[in-house]
Amino acid sequence: MKYLVTGATGFIGRFLIERLLERRNATVYVLMRRTSADRFAALQQRMNVSEERLAPVWGDITREGVIDDAARAHLAGQIDHVFHLAAVYDMDMSDAQADRVNNQGTAHIVALANTLANESGRKPCFHHVSSVAVAGADYEGVFSDRMFDEGQTVTHPYYRTKFQSEAVVREQAAVPWRIYRPGMVVGHSETGAMDKVDGPYYFFRTIKRVRDHVPKWLPLLGIEGGQMPVAPVDYVVDAMVHIAHKRNQDNRAFFLIQDDPPTAGEMLRIFLRAAHGPDIVRNLPTHEWPASIEHQVKRLASRLPMAGWLERRVSKALGVPLSILGYVNNRAVFDDVNTRAALAGSGIHCPRLEDYAETLWRYWELHMDCDIDVPEELTRRIRGKVVVITGASSGIGFMTSKKLARAGAKVCMVARTPSKLEETRAIVERIGGEAYAYPCDLNKMEAIDACTKQILADHHHVDILINNAGHSIRRSVFESLNRFHDYERTMQLNYFGAIRMIFNFLPSMAKRRSGHIINISSIGCLTNVPRFSAYVASKSALDAFSRCLSPEVGSRNIDLTTIYMPLVRTPMIAPTKLYDYVPTLTPEQAGDMVVSAVLEKPKRIASPLGTTAQVSYALWPKVNDFVLHKAFHMFPSSKASRGYAARREADEKPNIPGRVLAALLPGPYW
Repeated sequence: MKYLVTGATGFIGRFLIERLLERRNATVYVLMRRTSADRFAALQQRMNVSEERLAPVWGDITREGVIDDAARAHLAGQIDHVFHLAAVYDMDMSDAQADRVNNQGTAHIVALANTLANESGRKPCFHHVSSVAVAGADYEGVFSDRMFDEGQTVTHPYYRTKFQSEAVVREQAAVPWRIYRPGMVVGHSETGAMDKVDGPYYFFRTIKRVRDHVPKWLPLLGIEGGQMPVAPVDYVVDAMVHIAHKRNQDNRAFFLIQDDPPTAGEMLRIFLRAAHGPDIVRNLPTHEWPASIEHQVKRLASRLPMAGWLERRVSKALGVPLSILGYVNNRAVFDDVNTRAALAGSGIHCPRLEDYAETLWRYWELHMDCDIDVPEELTRRIRGKVVVITGASSGIGFMTSKKLARAGAKVCMVARTPSKLEETRAIVERIGGEAYAYPCDLNKMEAIDACTKQILADHHHVDILINNAGHSIRRSVFESLNRFHDYERTMQLNYFGAIRMIFNFLPSMAKRRSGHIINISSIGCLTNVPRFSAYVASKSALDAFSRCLSPEVGSRNIDLTTIYMPLVRTPMIAPTKLYDYVPTLTPEQAGDMVVSAVLEKPKRIASPLGTTAQVSYALWPKVNDFVLHKAFHMFPSSKASRGYAARREADEKPNIPGRVLAALLPGPYW
């Protein structure tokens, strides 16, 4: 089977190429401009195939004829399927740009497909990737994939050219055709992979701001809005490939969307939950207004003085194009009747957004949230310095790595899992930082010795060591009587691993008479909350070691800083569902605390609550014990420690007094 694909290096295109190459004896020709040869090389490297299976065809869809005569003669009678994905999808595109690529480009590639039939009548099947946008932004009622020209309004360049390019295929194709209409295409449902801010991703920064500044326990109100026809890229591609190779499906269109899609309000609620933000407890209905009234309100608003300027300001503040904001109250209900029939019995179905939203959010926050703010003073202070960060592949360590690398430091990222570490190192480099990956299991002394030796061999010295890697166990002493190993492994990583790193870098710091050691400790060392005896003891040991070391190295210009970190929303606390209901810092806020330590070199950094708790324990220890005893009974033990993992997740929710206490005293590991 031989294929010709346009737009192969785009987001959907890359996944489509991968699926096509999985088919037996498949050869894929990729239409590329000469100026994009490097993109083809990257695609070929990613697919790990030779040019015999993945071959470039040099051409340009905006040019009449598309390819030269020699290439056309080579492909004639050889191609079984033409997949046309190349298009401009930019909600701020101009009409001229949309017409040139989306309309004229489609007409040119349809004409090319028409010429690829051979004399015996063998014709390729033309597969055109359109969009639900063919229904326009204001269509009201059911719009099925058996419908096309229903008199809908398509004024925006994107909606208009999606409609018109479909018409080109229907009217000008002399070969069999099939049209695919994906909804809002989001990242891969299993990996979260995505390459651009689009659709619901426009709202992610706003969601992040809400999560970071609004208490999680505070109930929010939203608006219901219209259906959001969402679909992950893996479903879109799997459905396309299956339908493309199924008999008796010619000259039909297929919506590629989730069954019963979420409304705009439901989608916002789903992503707020995925981000561990506050919950929307009620959405105000917006469909009760007749469409005519809505249109009149929009028309009156557009006539207000400076209406356009105000709309642009709102759009800029939210980071969302006006056309996306206008689609929030979409009144179309999409029916994928053709798709359901074509996929029947295939096992291919579109997962529900709530089942993979957290995967999308994690990928966005890790790979796409590249807006890293660093103070100018940090750049002046740290540029060119060598910084070692343990536990650097996630959470606090990863965010700190991004901030210090953005400021110009040479960041040596240390973590246990090589693949994850390399992935995060590449992300740091993508935002303009200089980073190096050093895989190391900090539970093993010989591994630490080898890692530190390699770092010194590569960089000759270390200016700043940030001991961030750690392991936490939430289990009461009576639940740990037969688990002494929990204490041993916690001490091994949190204490012995950290001081081994210090021991190995300390001589070179002393020789240069310069160095800074930052230990990420815990607010638990100050608050002494129950259930954390193993964790707090290991962190307190490191704290005591640092206090003893500090006067020994003061004359050598080596500073030590301990950060008594409050509860932070990191992978370390993710298994404890209780923490979904108590206030936490974000990794970015925690990273800012580390930046403060780098800049100011204080002896310690603690939250006001942590300092108050330490003073209170020194003055009124029995009062503290009484309060913590009450708190111990307010918060349930984990499912694992209670020994019956089949319990419902709801069993780990704190009771009302517990939630009130956590809100009044934010930060401790309850």
